[in-house]
Amino acid sequence: MKITFFRLLTELSSRKTVSRLTGAFAKSRASRTFIAQFARTYGIRVEDAEKALHEYASLNDFFTRRLKPGLRPVHTADNSVVSPVDALITGMGDIREGTMLSVKGQDYTVEELLAHSPRRINYTNGYFYVLYLSPTDYHRIHAPISGTIIEKEHIPGKVYPVNDFGLKHMRRVLSRNERLITYMQHGTGEVAVVKVGALNVSSIQYVSPLPEKLSAGDELAYFEFGSTVVLLMESGTYEARSDLTVGSKVKMGEALGTLKPAQSSR
Repeated sequence: MKITFFRLLTELSSRKTVSRLTGAFAKSRASRTFIAQFARTYGIRVEDAEKALHEYASLNDFFTRRLKPGLRPVHTADNSVVSPVDALITGMGDIREGTMLSVKGQDYTVEELLAHSPRRINYTNGYFYVLYLSPTDYHRIHAPISGTIIEKEHIPGKVYPVNDFGLKHMRRVLSRNERLITYMQHGTGEVAVVKVGALNVSSIQYVSPLPEKLSAGDELAYFEFGSTVVLLMESGTYEARSDLTVGSKVKMGEALGTLKPAQSSR
């Protein structure tokens, strides 16, 4: 009964209007007074921030902060796939016949996640990660590979929470929430970077200007408040690190695995 009540409450509060109002306040100068309290509440390492707290114009300005140079070294091997974010791994594994199995007890299809894109066939037997960013985390999103952006797509949707409660008890939130998808081509195939909006995320923004070609670790986008990145690797092109599991924490730039020559998958 309790879970049903909270699910209903979340359904009612998952309208874009709520996130727009939250976002409008977070971008206002009045929100500056909450920056220090926000940092204390979530245990944010303010010493890692690029600027001092008083230099941020709003709570949103602080939330989308850059870090001091050198704090996130990028694994630079040519065949590396690196984490695009600081995050908790809440799902990972082989994609089996187009299905991502048991993400907090729910299965997702690549078809629904990518909103029926023709590119979905490239990932039928690929590999996936679900990377959750809490309010504590650094919220800029970086390129996981060195390659070229070949397509971008915005998928309108809801703004359900993507935390542990949302993934477990709400129905298929990763494929119902708003998404911003970036497809990148590398030497042996492609990678899909699926940025998933969430409750109180006022928007997902690309950096500007956004270059067509990126090196691993280059800035790609950022969340205005916390959310999730789903990373998809094309079939037959990827070998995951064996020591990472669901529940592992990763930092932006940390190696997740390595690319290998693509098999015939198209």
